[in-house]
Amino acid sequence: MSTPTPETPPERPNDTPSNSQKDMAAEHVDSAKPHSKPIVDEAIAEDVPPTDVSLISGNHKPRYYKADNPSFFMQRGYQVLLVLALIAAFFLVMVYQTLFGRIEQPKQMVTIEAGQSYYGLLPQWQSQIPLFSATIAKLYMKMQVDGPLHAGIYQLPENPTFAETLHVLGQGVKAAMVKVQIIEGKTSKDLYQTLRDNKGIKKEVLTRDADNASIAQGLDLVGILPESVVNSSDPIVNHNLEGWFTPDTYYYGEGTSDKQVLLDLYKRQQQALTKAWENRAPNLPYKTPYEALVMASIIEKETSVAEERPLVSAVFRNRLDKGMRMQTDPTIIYGMGNRYEGNIRRKDIDEKTAYNTYQIDGLPPTPIALPSAASIEATLHPAQSDALYFVATGNGGHKFTNSLAAHNQAVKEYLGVMREKKSQTPPL
Repeated sequence: MSTPTPETPPERPNDTPSNSQKDMAAEHVDSAKPHSKPIVDEAIAEDVPPTDVSLISGNHKPRYYKADNPSFFMQRGYQVLLVLALIAAFFLVMVYQTLFGRIEQPKQMVTIEAGQSYYGLLPQWQSQIPLFSATIAKLYMKMQVDGPLHAGIYQLPENPTFAETLHVLGQGVKAAMVKVQIIEGKTSKDLYQTLRDNKGIKKEVLTRDADNASIAQGLDLVGILPESVVNSSDPIVNHNLEGWFTPDTYYYGEGTSDKQVLLDLYKRQQQALTKAWENRAPNLPYKTPYEALVMASIIEKETSVAEERPLVSAVFRNRLDKGMRMQTDPTIIYGMGNRYEGNIRRKDIDEKTAYNTYQIDGLPPTPIALPSAASIEATLHPAQSDALYFVATGNGGHKFTNSLAAHNQAVKEYLGVMREKKSQTPPL
């Protein structure tokens, strides 16, 4: 066997035609001039994607796909599907949290007042539930609710969801509700009688023989009264809860107890009084919130004109500051109790009772009516006025004056208006 020469390398077992072609191509490239370019078939180059030369050269360059390559569309399709899946998952979580996320609160009775709407429920859930969506909640309400929110008292379960709450409130139209209407300026005695007469209210505190003391004790509200009221020998004053209940129109589920209604009205009045007291004007003559409540009840009885309340408040504030007696007729009437028959006579003005502000200095011992929140606000924010007197005009409203002479003239004018009206009234 002859020895191969260097020009004729021995055949290697792993050599293939392709390998040989690559070696020949490499030799051809090596022997080419430095600035010469390899010859490439342009037709083939257009159809073949770029080769990732990092596998053979170590240069880390990404592989590029042409737009019409199937791999390009598959890669883009997966990306789009992934984004859509993430969006759908986020939306489902938001829906679940909105409708079934729970807020932390104990099982409780919730009062819905006339005029409130379902949309008023949203802020509580938005503040406590992550990812809560008001838009989703509103869409759900439109699908589930077919009527307005009905006033009343509703029992909510412990840690309720929005969907559960909406279901409970939606039963209001089907539930038997009873109406409790307390007009501003009425007394606690009127309130008690209204509840006694309401057949839908369960009697727990307002029994037939209940007096002020037993009612206060039954409601556990003795502690809110001054010692002078608790220990008074006057049956009208003793344990009198006058003024402590907010007048308004309420709706309760049939079978609600009188105790629950009274405590509900008391809490509302207490909140209104506390808020107004904390934001009161300076230099007022009232030492405690209770004294302000007493004054608010007098203002409530003196005028039903909303814009006059701050002026009436200013008159009484000015009189108290000057050490003058308040001399207000509603206090005479309240002090007479059941003896009042519709008219105030001279002997009634001269009679000294615990309430007659023509005969006593300062405020009466308790409120004389159930004052509204507006009267409480007026008491603690009186108008800037030097007026010391006011009298009805006979045509609605009052005339306010700064001197006794001007007041007496206003009284004459009032009496003249009343005489003229009487003369024009046809006989029965």
